[in-house]
Amino acid sequence: MKFNYNPIPVLLAGLMIFSSCTKDFKEINTNPNSPEITNTEFLMSDVLLSTAYAYQENAVSRRPASAGRYLSLVRNTGYDLFAWGPVGWDDVYQRLAVNKTFMETAALRNENQYIAIGKIMKAFNFAYLSDLYGDIPYTQALKSKEENIIYPEYDRQQNIYPDLLKELAEANELLKGVTTEINAKGDVLYKGKALQWRKFANTLRLRMLLRIAKAYAPAFTEMQQILNDKTGFPVFESSADNAEIAYLGNLAAYSWPGGPLAMIDFDYLKTKASKELVDRLIVRKDPRLGIWIEPVKSTVGSTVDFNKYVGVPHAIDAPSAYNGGEDHQSVFSASFFRKNGGTSNPALKASLITYTELCFILAEAMQQGKITVPGESASSMYYKGIKESMGTYGVEATALSSGYYDQNIVKYDGTLEQVMTQKWLAMLFKGAEGWFDQRRTGFPAFVTGPLAAGRGIPKRYVFPDSESAKNNANYQKAIGVFGADQEYTLMWYLK
Repeated sequence: MKFNYNPIPVLLAGLMIFSSCTKDFKEINTNPNSPEITNTEFLMSDVLLSTAYAYQENAVSRRPASAGRYLSLVRNTGYDLFAWGPVGWDDVYQRLAVNKTFMETAALRNENQYIAIGKIMKAFNFAYLSDLYGDIPYTQALKSKEENIIYPEYDRQQNIYPDLLKELAEANELLKGVTTEINAKGDVLYKGKALQWRKFANTLRLRMLLRIAKAYAPAFTEMQQILNDKTGFPVFESSADNAEIAYLGNLAAYSWPGGPLAMIDFDYLKTKASKELVDRLIVRKDPRLGIWIEPVKSTVGSTVDFNKYVGVPHAIDAPSAYNGGEDHQSVFSASFFRKNGGTSNPALKASLITYTELCFILAEAMQQGKITVPGESASSMYYKGIKESMGTYGVEATALSSGYYDQNIVKYDGTLEQVMTQKWLAMLFKGAEGWFDQRRTGFPAFVTGPLAAGRGIPKRYVFPDSESAKNNANYQKAIGVFGADQEYTLMWYLK
């Protein structure tokens, strides 16, 4: 990803009307059959699809998948060794530029329902960008056109997050009073259901508030305010509320990133299930193991691990030769994950946030004694989170009949480690959340391999090369406040 600060969506290029040097030039050269303002519904679907699909791709085949320790790479191991270096952010800002146009267009048309959706997507994308880097251009970003700001200053993360939380609260209020319908065809996420969008906004607020709770004093108070008023602040109530988009599976752009049509660089020969994942599933006799992971082709010839399922350790020498070679290492299930989505596997969706995640968010906060939920406890929300995940993969009945929840390692024991480990399992390939939670809480506790660069799992992305090259004055000012531009420098809410 490479970034410049003047992203003009291609879809707008043909709609620009240039100023004239004669009185009637504009009138003469305007096509009366062509709209001067791009259709808001089209812009909305563009923003939703590009955001969801890019976020999901990151979860499967990019750095977050390695940092979350779901997979181990045995070829082209740069991601896995954490030798990341600078990472571009062009794609995220381009999505935000389209979203900005979407909101501006909606404002011109007095379409509050679309302004609200734009605020939600702005919050989601900017929060993700800040979660990856820390301090980022925010207030002055995307203003090259109207204010000629080509090289924007950076904002502090502690200022960005509260503003994004405000955007989500405003979106909820706007949608509460909206009477104009949301176009169902353009709304590829919720098919025009305003209540679902409100649930998304408030559930996202809960995720973000918990994430910054260590550094943001009002976090739990604001969480409780949401939970105290179901009418004013509706949140997810089941997996039917999930913010996720299905893959049509008919073109590469509309296919699961690990499927045959959109392999990208998620090569099943080089991508192995991690030892961290496989071992935790085995010790729990977890029925998701057989859904997610393929057994080794043979145990004959294995050298260190003779199990039916074998994960590859992190950052070791010659990982492709581990345990006797590739025939003795587990890959992710081709029968489940190596599909295009759609009818080939309806369970493969681009997920932004789910009810399963919300259950664990509430379980963690309740376990700390910071919030209450009527009729629920930390224990009940913990079990709900596991059961929702099991149901997602069609093994809920198996988990019950096999006594999964009665095992000592699964039975609720009131520890953060247990809650976060189960959440980590449930968040397999659900965005970057596994990595973000692990770096925030330290759980699951991972030991990085001997060849890993740096000091354990990275805490952030390094700013793009283009920043020090083209926006150097603001870049230097930013790192003077933020700290060294390294993978292990802690951002505000992690300190």
